[in-house]
Amino acid sequence: MEKMNMSKRVAYFSCSGTTRRKAEQLAERVGADLFEIRASEPYTSADVRWWNPWSRCVKEHKDETCRPEFEALPNLSGVDEIWIGYPIWWYTHPRIIDTFFEQADLEGKTVHLFATSGGSGIEDSESQRREAFPDIHIVDGKRL
Repeated sequence: MEKMNMSKRVAYFSCSGTTRRKAEQLAERVGADLFEIRASEPYTSADVRWWNPWSRCVKEHKDETCRPEFEALPNLSGVDEIWIGYPIWWYTHPRIIDTFFEQADLEGKTVHLFATSGGSGIEDSESQRREAFPDIHIVDGKRL
């Protein structure tokens, strides 16, 4: 197996496996290491039932201050480019991505966003990330 380039990393959050599969393909394509953003309290299928007003994802979406915790931060020292992937929930990113952006050291890195969605675009999430983190170089994102 070819040694991966340590200056590139693909970090992703996935509940159903769709974003994970895209992240694996992307990491292979760009020659990057792969890192899964795992929630400290894993999401169950009941947690992501967006049509249930009492589900975890709905409660998190309604609370803009919600910051779900994750298991660990990736070591980003020496990383020049990072791709961050996630599913689109209500036209934007899940709150755990807010947590990741606030805790990961992304300054000085080129950040590529990618998202999986059945129909919603990545534009709202992308503009929210740029507004919240003006010092981070975020290039145009892609919906996969």
